[in-house]
Amino acid sequence: MSENSETSTGLSPNIAGALSYLFGFITGILFYFIEKDNEFVRYHAVQSIVVFGGLFVVYVVLGIVGTALTIGFLGSIIGLLVWLFMLVLGLLSFVLWLYLMYKAYKGEKTRLPVVSQWTDKYSGKKIAA
Repeated sequence: MSENSETSTGLSPNIAGALSYLFGFITGILFYFIEKDNEFVRYHAVQSIVVFGGLFVVYVVLGIVGTALTIGFLGSIIGLLVWLFMLVLGLLSFVLWLYLMYKAYKGEKTRLPVVSQWTDKYSGKKIAA
């Protein structure tokens, strides 16, 4: 980890980076606005916001669709398939969550396809005080 070793929170960068994922996009937002100088922490905060904020939206949409599709027999089957897909997505999200926290704790930046373009763009931006 070549970034500066001080954070606005007083935590080491690897701890603050890992904590950016702890409660999904909520802690990502918190660390994004608290940490103004450490690029490593901001990188993980932005990645947490994009990944887990996006997954939250997907869960909400699938939940609404899955519930709406449970009307009628054929709808029940389709609704069940949507809920099974949500279960698999939830398990994969949990594994991704653990992986990203672990990599941040180890002091590594994990570049995720598609997400990295936003992470790079917004993590280096300084917030005006």
